[in-house]
Amino acid sequence: MASLQLLGFGSNGWGALLLVAALMTLAVTATALAIGAVLGAIVAFAKLSGSVVLKTLGNIYTTVFRGVPELLIIYLIYFGGSSAVTSIGKWLGYEGFLGLPSFAAGALAVGIISGAYQAEVFRGAYLAISKGELEAASAIGMHRGLRLRRIIIPQVFRFAIPGLGNVWQLSLKDSALISVTGLAELMRTSQVAAGSTRQYFLFFIAGGILYLILTSLSDRVFNRAERRANRSMPAATIGQA
Repeated sequence: MASLQLLGFGSNGWGALLLVAALMTLAVTATALAIGAVLGAIVAFAKLSGSVVLKTLGNIYTTVFRGVPELLIIYLIYFGGSSAVTSIGKWLGYEGFLGLPSFAAGALAVGIISGAYQAEVFRGAYLAISKGELEAASAIGMHRGLRLRRIIIPQVFRFAIPGLGNVWQLSLKDSALISVTGLAELMRTSQVAAGSTRQYFLFFIAGGILYLILTSLSDRVFNRAERRANRSMPAATIGQA
């Protein structure tokens, strides 16, 4: 019972800090997903374009960032970026270490990784759109911008929701690796609590349960979003997804 009190919200408990850390994990993941969405959309456009150069660059991006270990990318951006910023500072006359903010570096690293996966999600979602719809839109005189706004973007979003849900779950788990930067997210806080109290099993189990709660709730949110998005779609169209 005494050990369980360490998970409480009293003066000696770590419950409040763990909940704050869980919120930090969600914030990092949401920021990373947003960064990845921008990068993924750009890369998907490049891979769908008729340009050999753009296709090649897009393929290089997705191949590299899906093939290199996530932890290595975090190291490169956080430690390598901090070293680069420090060098620039010295060149400008500033003496001392200039480190990148842990949150920004971590979110950027996970976002870049996320972007490689989201690029394939968006690309697949675009290819899932019925060519007949696009041809019909052109036949009735819809200009490119209108087709993009009325047909392409809404359907890409609908078809992409399941894949984006998977990318979110992947990014949520990858966020645990950001603990190496010292950011007080869920994994880092669990480590600190375990080290401070010597209750390693208790706090790592508690951290695992919180991650499981976050992933389970996220799964429900994306499933609900998918159902709502499909309400306005004809049954035949849904079947093509």
